[in-house]
Amino acid sequence: MENKLLDKVENSAVVRVWSEKTQLEKGDSLMEGYTLELWDFTYISVTQNNLQELKKIWAQWDDETKQLFYYNYGDLPYLLDIKVDEHLFRALAQFWNSAYSCFTFGEVDLVPTLEKYTNLLRCPRIQEDKVYSKAVNIPTFVKKLMNILAMSEQWVAGRVKQKGDNKCIPWKSLRDLILVHPDTKKKVDVFALSIYGLMIFPRALGYVDEAVTDLFNRLDKRVTPVPVILAETFRSLNACRSSELLPIERASSDTKT
Repeated sequence: MENKLLDKVENSAVVRVWSEKTQLEKGDSLMEGYTLELWDFTYISVTQNNLQELKKIWAQWDDETKQLFYYNYGDLPYLLDIKVDEHLFRALAQFWNSAYSCFTFGEVDLVPTLEKYTNLLRCPRIQEDKVYSKAVNIPTFVKKLMNILAMSEQWVAGRVKQKGDNKCIPWKSLRDLILVHPDTKKKVDVFALSIYGLMIFPRALGYVDEAVTDLFNRLDKRVTPVPVILAETFRSLNACRSSELLPIERASSDTKT
């Protein structure tokens, strides 16, 4: 274990030296004459899902059920208590340098990292070495939900809704299932799916989107969701920089443009 850690540290140092040497030799890949422009002011409209029912369900669970959740999904429920700071998100968008994919504060650049996001999400260490990638042959939304929820095709199909171009399942259907599901493991799974759908990857208020289930359906393969969440942050911030007005639909812990 110690040798593996030292190898990673040495490899990181090699990559850093190489990147610094390459930039000094070749310079930036940006168009000649590019000038960085950061806005003086950024407008952000913050909306979020009501998380009180999730909090209430978590508070009613016994220690054994909570420990089962921690083992499978890490300490995600602590995100339920984080207050959304609209001014912070305004600063994040205002100082995001899309050309270099980093935050620029004067002459200081700060880059979101996998390590920071792993600490933020408190993901289990057993997921570190496997990264999520979209499968080639993806089951239908109904089939994925049947696998996650352990419910019949008829039950699932009757609750799937169309929201714009996307298929979703209402949070209230998941909530009712959590409260009555006889399988504790599946009850934990549905709760975790709700956190991902309502907080981390929100698309429509009060609904869990189909795209979330593709990621979630593969978490049992012990993959880490951290790179996907980090990539979504980059994508969202770049989208913010590409428009003058920045309406951001928020659920709790991540941005969604």
